Amino acid sequence: MSGVIDHPRTVDPVSHGANDGESSPAERRRRRSPRHLGVYLALAPLLITVLAFAVYPVVSGMFWSLFHWRPALDSEFIGMDNYQTMLGDSIWWLSFRNLVIIFVFGVVAWILPLLAAELLITIRSERWQYALRTLLILPMAFPGVVTALIWGFLYQPNSGVFNTILRQLGLGELAQNWTGDPDTALVALLFVGFPFIAGLPFLIFYSSLRNIPREVLEAAQLDGAGRIVRFFRIDLPLMATQMRLLVFLAIVSSLQYGFIAYVLTAGGPDNATMVPVLRMINVAFSGGDWGYAAALSTTLFLITLAVSGIAAVLGRRATADKNGGAM
Repeated sequence: MSGVIDHPRTVDPVSHGANDGESSPAERRRRRSPRHLGVYLALAPLLITVLAFAVYPVVSGMFWSLFHWRPALDSEFIGMDNYQTMLGDSIWWLSFRNLVIIFVFGVVAWILPLLAAELLITIRSERWQYALRTLLILPMAFPGVVTALIWGFLYQPNSGVFNTILRQLGLGELAQNWTGDPDTALVALLFVGFPFIAGLPFLIFYSSLRNIPREVLEAAQLDGAGRIVRFFRIDLPLMATQMRLLVFLAIVSSLQYGFIAYVLTAGGPDNATMVPVLRMINVAFSGGDWGYAAALSTTLFLITLAVSGIAAVLGRRATADKNGGAM
């Protein structure tokens, strides 16, 4: 046997960890790549769907808006001519005027679901609150086409419910073609869904009121604040964030408004109920000018994007000011 003793090698854990920590960025990326690859593969279907159904139509619309494009015919590049035509399109700008009226009326009508939420909160019975809350939320489950068809039946000039009631009350001279008269068609569209107490605004208002801390309400009651004072001094300020969200949703939904008008009036009579979405549909499918329709849709998209961005910035600034004032 040799007199030399072979000692086992020991590994310094500190130096080993240090060497591992000093590995190159490329080695660390290789170690993490299998996990990240699984995440990318999981997100791939969603990304492909967004690109195919959201990004591609927008880019394609912008591209074809520069052409005189009619299906089954040769397309001709015309540059910005479609946009110049749009500037002189009186029907297009009339549709935006109608859109502003629809938006303002919709915001003012929020008073009704807000009052409904306030009244529902005052009911002490949880069972009755649950029953009425379910009843007011249930209409959200109905398709919009059902609502439009029901109101179309109510507005019928001959056998409609409204005109029948007027005749039964001896007020037959007030009966008229509500959706067929240019003077009343837009008003008839505005009142579709009356009394407006059901749906998303009610749900948001009710949830906001339910989340107001009980301590705040008890303190207001001890200070002698009445119901009206509490509403303006406590309820409304604490619902400011939800109100901004509703305004944002109302702007976006108003810019995309068109389904109810399409079912009830198709934009008529005499373009009295025309809105931008319907104008695009008529230009494309009735006029056959898909290039001009693409220019209109691109313009509406850019307007929606700009308004949404402004609303988001204002909302973020208001939140920052509120947080800064609270500090």
